[in-house]
Amino acid sequence: MPENRLIGSRIRERRALAGKRQAELAKAVGISPSYLNLIEHNKRKIGGKLLIDIAQELDVDVALLSQGAEANLAASLRHAADDWPEVEPEVDRIDEFAGRFPGWAQLVTLGHEQVMKLERVVEALSDRMAYDPLLSTSMHEVLSTVTAIRSTASILAENKEIGPEWQARFLRNINEDSARLAESAQALVHFLDAGSENPAAAATPQQEIEQFLSGHGYNFPGLETATGDPEALIADADELQTVAARKQALELLEQYSRDAAKMPMTTMRSAIQANGLDPSKLATLFEVSPGTALRRLAMMPADVLNVDVGLVVCDAPGSLQFHRKLEGFGARRFMATRAQWPLFEALSRPMQPIRRTVEVPDYEFQKFECFAVAEPINAMSFDEMPIYVAYMLIVPSAYYQGSEGQVK
Repeated sequence: MPENRLIGSRIRERRALAGKRQAELAKAVGISPSYLNLIEHNKRKIGGKLLIDIAQELDVDVALLSQGAEANLAASLRHAADDWPEVEPEVDRIDEFAGRFPGWAQLVTLGHEQVMKLERVVEALSDRMAYDPLLSTSMHEVLSTVTAIRSTASILAENKEIGPEWQARFLRNINEDSARLAESAQALVHFLDAGSENPAAAATPQQEIEQFLSGHGYNFPGLETATGDPEALIADADELQTVAARKQALELLEQYSRDAAKMPMTTMRSAIQANGLDPSKLATLFEVSPGTALRRLAMMPADVLNVDVGLVVCDAPGSLQFHRKLEGFGARRFMATRAQWPLFEALSRPMQPIRRTVEVPDYEFQKFECFAVAEPINAMSFDEMPIYVAYMLIVPSAYYQGSEGQVK
């Protein structure tokens, strides 16, 4: 329902809150109760002096009736609807719901925000379990030590003919293993307690990498000219605290160097000026794969693109491996609810470049041009199944001019 069609609903809600009867308000502003009833049910337009008089009688600002406080609520409800597409909410009536029941709308949006917050906590903890080498090592040590103690204790319990000398040895082993178990368990508890107050704030390797890259503006001049050393960049990176993050960041920078060698910066500047942000044309011009072109465009400095872009990389199961964030275009680390994205369409059609326009619900729908392709990361072989990774470059539609591909 358009925004100006909700004025009557707001008047009805405010009148009820003020404790005024319909006939009382109608008399005060000089209209009939039946006409006010039509207004309150959005069957008659209202504006000008009558709207001002009603606002004064209800002791509210005119803007509160004409624009409503529910604009942000409606935007939040659209975000919630987008995150749960399987529910199939009545999206076309979101504005009406926010206007007529602002309290319930706020309750829904607060609940959705809390769910998203808890989901981020779970994702952060899941990533720590999956990727943090310290946690993995600690868990392995605890389980190995418990197994050793259990085996030694079983020998002592089941074999009654063990001599005193061997019993002493087994008991000594149990004592030493128990001491090691206590140390390992204490280290594990300390590690988990470190993030217990705010587990979502505990950086995962992916988050460390994203902080490292964003701190450099996603561009490394030394690697552009082959004078930089990826290992030296990693060694100087304070953001990369974990072994896993350093290893993955090194692999990413080495890939960056290979992409820069195939698509040199000086040539890229002129190519983008001539072809705009058209990955297909750039891939053909430089004789590279579409995935290489998408990665390269995502790592271009702002003065070359003149627009912010985003990049999402995920594996076949749908787990987010890398995300260069773009304002207005969100992405979760686990994106099962985003199955409609061209990123996943690309995984179902490997090696086939795909371009789609994606709308992201907001107070006004924002549009983005998404370019996606899935390519194998291992060598093609008759004896080995290909392992595909999907790349998706995201460009605001407002900056992309159709088939010409020119950036505003």
